[in-house]
Amino acid sequence: MLDALFEPVALGALELANRVVMAPMTRSRAGPGDAPLPMAAEYYRQRATAGLIVTEGVQPSPAGKGYFRTPGIHNPGQIAGWRAVSDAVHEAGGRIVMQIMHCGRVCVRANKAPDAETVAPSSVACRDMVPGPDGVPVPCEIPRALSTEEIPPLVEEFAQAARNARAAGMDGVELHCASGYLPQQFLNPTSNRRTDRYGGSPEGRLRFIVETLAAMGDAIGRKRVGFRISPGNAYNDMHDEDPGASFGPLLRKLAKLDLAYLHLIDVSGDGFSTLAFVRDAWRGPLIVNNNLSAERSQALIASGAATAASFGRAFIANPDLVAGIRSGLPLARPDPRTFYVGEERGYTDYPALATSGPG
Repeated sequence: MLDALFEPVALGALELANRVVMAPMTRSRAGPGDAPLPMAAEYYRQRATAGLIVTEGVQPSPAGKGYFRTPGIHNPGQIAGWRAVSDAVHEAGGRIVMQIMHCGRVCVRANKAPDAETVAPSSVACRDMVPGPDGVPVPCEIPRALSTEEIPPLVEEFAQAARNARAAGMDGVELHCASGYLPQQFLNPTSNRRTDRYGGSPEGRLRFIVETLAAMGDAIGRKRVGFRISPGNAYNDMHDEDPGASFGPLLRKLAKLDLAYLHLIDVSGDGFSTLAFVRDAWRGPLIVNNNLSAERSQALIASGAATAASFGRAFIANPDLVAGIRSGLPLARPDPRTFYVGEERGYTDYPALATSGPG
């Protein structure tokens, strides 16, 4: 029985009809001006039976863009495009929050506007490669280190992105603090070599994230703001021999902000239990993610270890994943060749399980 997955729950001000969450997934299908195209409204509408949809990562400024054809939330055209998305989801009875993602040093120059800078806590390049416009991975460029005076306006940039998301009809926002992007670049000692108040000790390195989430919460209400982390995940050159030393103080600080939820990418391994570590420091609503089965999700929720579970690739090929899990029908598998290309193909053309039948 999977009853716990289908129980309603509140994550702060977000009222979910069930605990099956659609995880954020980059799909690289934004249109001119980095605005969502009409097909994005259809894509998200098809998946509105999820208790909560977390959108793909959305840049708060031109400088925040790192990948090809990712959408923004910093100009009127983008806000209008996202309004069509949120309206479609709400008309279908769903809930949706926007993930705000500033890539910082994880970027390729050719993916960005010509006048968009690449900035980071320190002038240290990411050693992992990022796909360019043709899909071929290339080295990341060396970022410009932000000055101390530039950081408060940058924090306000995120707060304005949250306001813009609400203006676009989103139910809330999620700050992407994982995957090696700008917030995690501040937190990680290998990418943050600053000696001012935003660097040095763990207390200094966590300051940017805490100030940013507080500002976003002050802008739209803290019960509408979540955040995503992945302690111990080395993706995008985030090697950290002692993730607990960075994330423990961070979670204790963030627990005082009374935010809507924490979204955890669980990468437990090598003697470090991510979920156990996070649960020791965070008692608020927790969405758990990473290759979860329905049965594992049910067990985590029933035990109280998680509040909800998020699914990524399963939602690509199964628009009505909630119905598929509930009925026990075999799930379709997505085509990796269309994850980041294909326009409607591999995006809005997967049939619902209810109409495609078993097999």
